Amino acid sequence: MSTLQNVDTAPLLDVRGLVKHYTRRSGPLGWLTRKSGGTVKAVNHASFSIARGETLGLIGESGCGKSTLGRAVLRLHEPTAGQVMFDGVDLTSLDANELKRMRARMQIVFQDPWSSLNPRKTIEQIVGLPLQIQGGVQPREIRDRVAHMLESVGLRADHLRRYPHQFSGGQRQRIGIARALIANPEFLVCDEPVSALDVSIQAQVIQLLENLKRERGLTYLFISHDIGVIGYVSDRIAVMYLGEIVETGPSRTVLEHPAHPYTQALLSAAPRVDELEAPQDRIELQGELPSPLNPPAGCKFHTRCPHAKPICQKEAPEFVAITLTQSVACHLYTKAGS
Repeated sequence: MSTLQNVDTAPLLDVRGLVKHYTRRSGPLGWLTRKSGGTVKAVNHASFSIARGETLGLIGESGCGKSTLGRAVLRLHEPTAGQVMFDGVDLTSLDANELKRMRARMQIVFQDPWSSLNPRKTIEQIVGLPLQIQGGVQPREIRDRVAHMLESVGLRADHLRRYPHQFSGGQRQRIGIARALIANPEFLVCDEPVSALDVSIQAQVIQLLENLKRERGLTYLFISHDIGVIGYVSDRIAVMYLGEIVETGPSRTVLEHPAHPYTQALLSAAPRVDELEAPQDRIELQGELPSPLNPPAGCKFHTRCPHAKPICQKEAPEFVAITLTQSVACHLYTKAGS
């Protein structure tokens, strides 16, 4: 489990009521006719903050909106509503030129180290691209900085002229990390950075990210569906369900004392090397994750929750603090649900 180092109490990132909806086009030619097939409510009023030097782990099932949230924070996907305050600047209010200047301070490591690298470009061109976009850097300096950056992520400087297909999956992800860090950002969105790698390689990449965080004073939003990975790298955890943040708190607190029934189910489902654990200790969620095209009314989790009450079908719960550091959106902890 990660421990806080050099953390400033003032948030570097403060997300307030972030919304991202997509209009779905109906029919095989929907993109052409622009006929609406409904609205995909990918992210709904998500609010959280990340202090300088902190790693916030964002966890939830596949399809719950984690990657969309991460990309909306960086405005790779334009938010539908809400604010993203980065070091006191509202990113949602910036024009294209202002956003371009700000991008040097925030980057992303993508999930798939193969599809995120241009197969027609050399490693020097791929890793050096952010410096070219930033401008004002001479080609010789770019080459030197790329070579140094490759060595920083465990590759060799003489890999400059090679192409992505000449590397393994773990090496390609190191190249993706090098590209993200070449412009010396302060904030990194790590979008499932190890899920496409072999288990033996995952630990190496996770340790690399931890080392780089300490060396460079980085701040991470670390996205994963693996509770074990999240528990190891995170200082705090945010749990996401169907586009909404349902619980936040320090990593150890959330893992040892989960408050939301969904968080409890996630932890229960995590594989454990424990032969003494009885099968009845497992919490088995009923049904599938509802469609974001037609999410349930009230609490989004009530259709699968073992503790659902009548009010859960009608009213969305407020996000309330249950301790000084842990908050949850659940009627089990509100006066309305008591």
